[in-house]
Amino acid sequence: MKNILLLSMSVIALLATPACKKHKVSTPAEARLTVQTTPATGQTDAAAPGPDFYPIVQITSAMPSGGIKIDLSAKVDGSNNAPFFTYSKNSTSASNNITITGTPSGVICLVNITVTSLSDAGNVWNGSYRYSAK
Repeated sequence: MKNILLLSMSVIALLATPACKKHKVSTPAEARLTVQTTPATGQTDAAAPGPDFYPIVQITSAMPSGGIKIDLSAKVDGSNNAPFFTYSKNSTSASNNITITGTPSGVICLVNITVTSLSDAGNVWNGSYRYSAK
C-alpha cells in the first residue's frame, strides 16, 4: 500500500512540475533604425560657399528607448588622411542639426554618418554623401 501511495505521489509531483515553471516574458525587438539626411545619402552636392556646412540627420523610425548616438566624419574624398572634421553625440531628438567646419575649398569631401541605437548596439544605420566648398 505504501508503494502505491508513494508511486502516485511521485506521478502527481512530476505532472505538476512543468506547471510551476516561470515563463520568460519576451520583449518585442526594437524597430530597425531608418534615417533621412539632408543632403541625401548617396548624393554628391554641387559646390557651395563654405567653409561651414549644415547637414541634418533625421530619425524616421521609432526612436529607440535609450536614444541614439550619431557619429559623423568629413574628409577629403579618396584621401588616406584623417578626417578634418569629426562629430559624436548622443541624442533623443528625431531631428539633429550638425555644423561641419573647416571644409577645404576646391576638393570633393566625403561625409560618413553612423547612427547607433543606445539600447541595442546591433541596431545601426550607415550612410554617406559627398560635397565640396567653392
